[in-house]
Amino acid sequence: MMRRPPSCLPALLAVALALSACAPLPKAVPAQAEVSLPAQWSETEAAAGTDAVAEGWWRQWGDARLDALVAQALERNTDLLAAMARVDEARANWAATDAGRSPSLNLAAGAQAGRSLGAFGSTHTRSVQPGLQASWELDLWGRLAQQSRAAEQRWQASRADRDAVALAVAAATVQAYVGLCALQEQLAITEATVRSRAQALQLAQDQARVGYISQLQLTQAEAEYQNVLQQVEQLQWSLRRQQNALQVLVGEAGGGTAPPAGALAALRPAPVPRSLPSQLLERRPDIARARHLLAATEAGMAAQRAAFLPQVSLSASVGSLLINALDYNPLTVWSLGGSLLAPLFNGGRLDAQYGAATAQRDQAAYAYRGTVLAAFADVENALTGTVRLARQMEHAVQRRDVLERTLRFAHDRYEAGYASYLEELDAQRNLYQAQLDVVRLRQSELENRVALYKALGGGWSAPEEAQALK
Repeated sequence: MMRRPPSCLPALLAVALALSACAPLPKAVPAQAEVSLPAQWSETEAAAGTDAVAEGWWRQWGDARLDALVAQALERNTDLLAAMARVDEARANWAATDAGRSPSLNLAAGAQAGRSLGAFGSTHTRSVQPGLQASWELDLWGRLAQQSRAAEQRWQASRADRDAVALAVAAATVQAYVGLCALQEQLAITEATVRSRAQALQLAQDQARVGYISQLQLTQAEAEYQNVLQQVEQLQWSLRRQQNALQVLVGEAGGGTAPPAGALAALRPAPVPRSLPSQLLERRPDIARARHLLAATEAGMAAQRAAFLPQVSLSASVGSLLINALDYNPLTVWSLGGSLLAPLFNGGRLDAQYGAATAQRDQAAYAYRGTVLAAFADVENALTGTVRLARQMEHAVQRRDVLERTLRFAHDRYEAGYASYLEELDAQRNLYQAQLDVVRLRQSELENRVALYKALGGGWSAPEEAQALK
């Protein structure tokens, strides 16, 4: 009766367990990397709207042109397309890493030719040995599983980074469109001022010919007229540059078309959302990215710790041995075995690698804390800006209204002969600047609202797969 070969697996496992105490103890995250947020924002006056930012928040602004531009940017922006490609790369890397946990099966073949000399002459032999070889590393300490988890977390981080880029692209597109509308509004105001200054200059020239005003007053009127003409050229140049910047965001070449005058005043963003600082951790993709990168480094550190422990592998092979081409009765050859590889001396290499992995984990922990603190500052700045800009706008509108009355008074005084033309010119100049200030403040209000939406996550939520992995 054929005796069954003794199994070596129990002996290998016993030796591996005996050597498992050689691994270093895991190291905790530094206390300086701990994150703590206040219960409330310092500027609570600004938050008086909905509980969270709506996904696709720009659609609530009531501008179909803006909706189309953002949709085009999210489809064609080159930075976003590159971020999507990085997601595919990370997913493939995860699949490649995870494949190391499965058994491998390979086809092997060998051939040999030989010649032997004997008393009765030489003998030629040719042999062929095809077969299959299989191997599998028993992941007793989770080293391969941790490597796979690290790759998976890097994939999740790339997805969060893609979403962060998408949010940044949408916000930049809206802000660029707001800037375009503001420049168009400033250009309309300046062109209207040019027309009024041209009429005033013509009147001043007529009055100077009859000696009603001095040459000083006439040259002042000419200088003011040339100044607003210069402003028209400057604004047209700025408008073209803004159009080009917007086209880059939407992934096209060429300047595009400017929105009509009045588009800035027609933009109506949603109210400022209410949220708590603790909710910020779950609503910003950049924080999610930092969190996944931290988890990836923790898994990498665990994999390096497991490298101190023995590696147990199983191997098997089966094949046939054909002595020559006419051999119809080949020999069957098979083998089954196991191996144990335990590190004994490596010159401190494993300790250094584990120290490097720990340092990488600490770096990721500090980066996560820095990302959270920066996000908190973004929200605080935007909330404060909402309140302060609204108050500035009130004062700017009141100043503009007062200067409109001032110009009427100055014109009446000039017509009645109680004041010089320079007084009316000064009133015109002040009103023009006040009108531009109102437009610029409205632009700042809208851009700050975009910054607030972005700071609060822009309606982002973690994918279901990522939430399940937490």
